[in-house]
Amino acid sequence: MVKSMTGYGRCQEMVDGMNVAVEIKSVNHRYFDFSSRVPRNYGFLDEKLKSFVQSKVSRGKIECYVQVDNLEDDTVVVEVNKSLADGYVKAFNELSETYGIENNLNAGLLARMNDVLVIRKAEADEDKIWNAVKAVAEKAVDKFINMREVEGQKLRDDIVSRADLILSYVEFVEERSPETVREYNEKLLARMQELLGDIHVEEARLLTEAAIYADKIAVAEETVRLRSHISQLKDFFNSTEAIGRKMDFLVQEINREANTIGSKANDVEIARRVLEIKSEVEKIREQVQNIE
Repeated sequence: MVKSMTGYGRCQEMVDGMNVAVEIKSVNHRYFDFSSRVPRNYGFLDEKLKSFVQSKVSRGKIECYVQVDNLEDDTVVVEVNKSLADGYVKAFNELSETYGIENNLNAGLLARMNDVLVIRKAEADEDKIWNAVKAVAEKAVDKFINMREVEGQKLRDDIVSRADLILSYVEFVEERSPETVREYNEKLLARMQELLGDIHVEEARLLTEAAIYADKIAVAEETVRLRSHISQLKDFFNSTEAIGRKMDFLVQEINREANTIGSKANDVEIARRVLEIKSEVEKIREQVQNIE
């Protein structure tokens, strides 16, 4: 299914004691361009998120925001500085022996000595955190992709409508081209009679001139290629792959054929239709820029 490169998705859930929120949005871009904003202590999530999103999305400038609030109580640990505690115990024993005083040292007193107990933040369980974030990210990305598909369908409908309009102009050019040759023959004959009067003009000569003119303005090859390109443009919408770049190239080819017809046209009506074709091609090109 065709997808737009514009999308948005958000999900927030409680997972394993963590309140996780993931928000993802994107706009059109020539390549895959990913950036994320995660909590300061969870920098390890950056590459994991990038790989995960890239497995689902091929193009677009994508921004992902992650918030993790760990509500569990075991986020800090208390450790004993054993070397320092040993030093305090040894010092208390020396004081007692040297001065003959009672050693009243106990665990409570020792714990109150400077830096004997060290409080630090517990090391993050990266696998646990990633699994929680991934579970929420999957749902956010599903919403994100769904929006891209909805927008993509709108783009498809608009492009197909414009492609059909271009075909109607191509049909007019195909029908009008033989008429321009006939009109040229009539004008040529009238002009020669005006200049030569009663002098007989060989029919073969007129036919030769008409053939030269017809060859000069012939656009049959261009209209055939236009039909082929437009048919291929529509077929792209049946693909399951990313089609944006291919469509962009094809639109350039359609525009090139229209330019060729325009350069050959020696008829006001055909020239008008060529302008209409180029106008619709430009609108299609703008829409294609937002297709993944």
